[in-house]
Amino acid sequence: MDKQRILIVEDEEKIARLLELELTYEGYETGKALDGLDGLSMFREQEWDLILLDVMLPGLSGIEVLRRIRSSETGVPIILLTAKDSVEDKVSGLDLGANDYITKPFQIEELLARIRAALRLPRQNNTDRSEQDWLQFSDLKLSKATREVYRGNDLIELTPREFELLAHLMNNARHVLNREQLLDGVWGYDYFGDTNVVDVYIRYLRNKIDKPYASPLIHTVRGVGYVLKDAK
Repeated sequence: MDKQRILIVEDEEKIARLLELELTYEGYETGKALDGLDGLSMFREQEWDLILLDVMLPGLSGIEVLRRIRSSETGVPIILLTAKDSVEDKVSGLDLGANDYITKPFQIEELLARIRAALRLPRQNNTDRSEQDWLQFSDLKLSKATREVYRGNDLIELTPREFELLAHLMNNARHVLNREQLLDGVWGYDYFGDTNVVDVYIRYLRNKIDKPYASPLIHTVRGVGYVLKDAK
């Protein structure tokens, strides 16, 4: 059985190291990030079973990291690590989709119990969530769980970046998105490359999901950006 993987996003190095040691001892595989930007990057680059997320982080706050993770439609369990008096952060975090929170300083036994409880939830809810794992627009369907894409009955092969771009467009169907919004949503807050990369990947997507079919779904709004909508 593969080890369950936990991402620790915590800027206090002593706490992060303690968590890393304790979780490793309990049989988990861990990754560690010391600021919000690195944490978000590690989340996007690898698969995780659970995230321990400190609220007070440099670079990007834990609440903002949480918001961006949940905007990507992932159901990965997230436990917030909060300061004793940060009631507002706890409420904001739960409203944004955190599964649980624990207040510092905490007993490691309590945290481990909360981790075990949170890791059980996705397995219990997989059947209920199966329908939510699909996005659909017109005759285009995308599975967030299996990463399959269909146009009608045709299975379409996409690269990971093409998939993320299409998912972002489908999550924002009929809304015009400019290049900066697409860069932020797909490439990430910390991307500093040329915005022309958006145009390149839009062209790749069009060649696969529009060009072979009668009705194009990705449309250019001149001077603004792109939108997923029915051709009318």
